[in-house]
Amino acid sequence: MAGGTLLIVESAAKAKTLSKFLGKGYKVKASVGHIKDLPKSKLGIDIDDNFAPQYITIRGKGELLKEIKEESQKVDRVLLATDPDREGEAIAWHLQNAMRIPENSACRIEFHEITKDAVKHAIKHSRPIDKKRVNAQQARRVLDRLVGYNLSPLLWSKVRKGLSGGRVQSVAVRLIVEREEEINRFVPEEYWTLETVLADAGHNLFNAKLYGLEDEKLEIKDQAQMTGICKELEKAGFKVAKVEKKEKRKKASPPFTTSTLQQEAARRLNFFSRRTMKVAQELYEGLEMGKEGTVGLITYLRTDSTRVSTVAQEEALHYINAHFGAQYAPDSPNEYKSRKGAQDAHEAIRPTSVTRTPESVKSFLSRDQYRLYKLIWDRFVSSQMAPAVYDTLSVEIKAGSYQLRASSSQLKFPGYRKVYNDGDEDEVKNPIPDLKSGQDVFLQELKPEQHFTQPPPRLTEASLVKLLEEKNIGRPSTYAPIIDTILKRNYVERRNKQFVPTELGVIVVELLKENFSSIMDVEFTAKMEEGLDRIEEGDMEWTHVIREFYGPFSEDLERARVNVERVQIKDEEAGKPCPECGQPLLIKHGRFGKFLACSGFPNCRHTESVNQDIGIKCPRCQGAVVALRSRKGRTFYGCSNFPNCEFRSWNKPTGETCPHCGEPLVEKLNRMKETEKVCVNADCPSKQKARV
Repeated sequence: MAGGTLLIVESAAKAKTLSKFLGKGYKVKASVGHIKDLPKSKLGIDIDDNFAPQYITIRGKGELLKEIKEESQKVDRVLLATDPDREGEAIAWHLQNAMRIPENSACRIEFHEITKDAVKHAIKHSRPIDKKRVNAQQARRVLDRLVGYNLSPLLWSKVRKGLSGGRVQSVAVRLIVEREEEINRFVPEEYWTLETVLADAGHNLFNAKLYGLEDEKLEIKDQAQMTGICKELEKAGFKVAKVEKKEKRKKASPPFTTSTLQQEAARRLNFFSRRTMKVAQELYEGLEMGKEGTVGLITYLRTDSTRVSTVAQEEALHYINAHFGAQYAPDSPNEYKSRKGAQDAHEAIRPTSVTRTPESVKSFLSRDQYRLYKLIWDRFVSSQMAPAVYDTLSVEIKAGSYQLRASSSQLKFPGYRKVYNDGDEDEVKNPIPDLKSGQDVFLQELKPEQHFTQPPPRLTEASLVKLLEEKNIGRPSTYAPIIDTILKRNYVERRNKQFVPTELGVIVVELLKENFSSIMDVEFTAKMEEGLDRIEEGDMEWTHVIREFYGPFSEDLERARVNVERVQIKDEEAGKPCPECGQPLLIKHGRFGKFLACSGFPNCRHTESVNQDIGIKCPRCQGAVVALRSRKGRTFYGCSNFPNCEFRSWNKPTGETCPHCGEPLVEKLNRMKETEKVCVNADCPSKQKARV
């Protein structure tokens, strides 16, 4: 006899968490992401039939879908609890159609934190599938397919096999290429600064900087000009013109959005975006917290909003009052404006409860989980605290026609910085004596210094994410996949944490700029994102957006197929000889990435893999662990000191050792497709496994 409720989520980890606190009346199943998508073998879009997408069941998902359908027949109610975003709405829509749930049925629930109260509240407030949100996701999918499945074959035929072109990834590569061009064009310009050491009548020393001449900002271009200024100042009398004491209040930074979390995790924790999102997903989906059971520690991780619920603000203020004192709590909750163009669909990323302090849950978390959770917890709690207060002192000094300035600041009240130091240097350690306007001061020393202007820095993962967000390119969920793709396709390389375009990347960008100006236009890409937002708001039909794009794009495509000539890319020398014949080794690109091959091919067929440092020390000899490729293209890991050190592992080392036997811990997928830390020692007495 049928009864109960079937709840469908996306991930197995989330299903496991929900099963533990929903009770016997609920059966929880995971779709493991999408169940249907466009076919990989063909375009899958009927352009003549108003761009109708042709969805098929994803290979390998047939049995799972069959199980879900069978389970749906055994219950009274089916609830679709996929992620609370466009993609999650589309997955829910596919599930609804597969199980033949009536179109207007209130089968969709949405929660932004995986806690018992949040999920129970969501179940009580189910709603129909939001077709406008589905259409916005469908438009994105169709747009990306039209671009990718038409540009990629063009790049294969004109440049190199295995390349891909994407609506958003191509613009990201363009930003990196143009930054490199800007650096290469940069011509350093000389300039000088002058710092003076002054003293009052009591011989109290302080520093002041030259900044103006006759009330205009002074720019010193060369040594001759600097020498002349120094001679004039040596003869001049110095007099205090103005003394200004102020109290400066600095407000805390807002709680994290997806973009700012990725940026700060890169800056503070040295996490790449992919690693940040992986760990944040684990914190969101739920972890075992001892007696408390399994609970989600943070709210939904894909958001562009800094908004926080009233309940969360009240809980934070109560915690701040209790643990830091009333002086650390603002008179009213702090509010933050989201950036222009933000969808503001979800709250900012915050802990589901501030009472779960990082230290109180540390024993249940991996090192990465703890560090990221602490970053999120600290940032949120500090965002609800009183401002930091500084005593500032600014002194203006006249020396003939020249103006100098001395300034200092001192932290008076830490406020939010008691919890979160945002890294900005607000204190200026320049002790200034008690000066009065009109008072004489005396020159003790001149310190001229030569400088040269610096080129703009190369983009890092953090600054690229920030730039993509500022220019409205992509959405929070797309930043990490964009970066992964452009690295994987060898359009850019990461050197010292900075992105450098490869020759291939430069060639592809130039080819696309010349022939597909609209796709490569940053502003056009941002307008497409705005169009997707308008579809979700119900202000525009999704097919209209596609039709407006596809007409000009198809014309550009036909011209490029005829007019673009094939580009020849020479193989780069690896800088070492072939161990078999002595001829130079070349860096080649195959289906499994880079490899080295002898330039004497076909007479010499020697090949070897390119070592990629994964940033972890060898557990045997402390050498660098590198990612290698087997002859069949499978990745494995080994010590760079081979053959002196023979450490090898098919599973990625974590850099940690087993607390029971001291052998290395590695990452391994279990049957639930969850990553666990496992000891490499098969005879280790411990049977415990820690989820990564």
